[in-house]
Amino acid sequence: MKEHDYKPKQILTKREKEVFELLVQDKTTKDIADELFISQKTVRNHISNTIQKLGVKGRAQAVVELLRMGELKL
Repeated sequence: MKEHDYKPKQILTKREKEVFELLVQDKTTKDIADELFISQKTVRNHISNTIQKLGVKGRAQAVVELLRMGELKL
């Protein structure tokens, strides 16, 4: 395997990333649910799962960590 063929494993699922990309755009849980055609509970579950994966205490810390890791762009 060539060095440039290696791709690190993504931490977030595609949907979790979509949710956090909308969160950093200052969207509410309802806005995100409406835009992604999912329930508000599902949005909260994606946020909760991401917070657990990262080992942080809240949405704001999750955003900071995802930005630091390069998972999100502003």
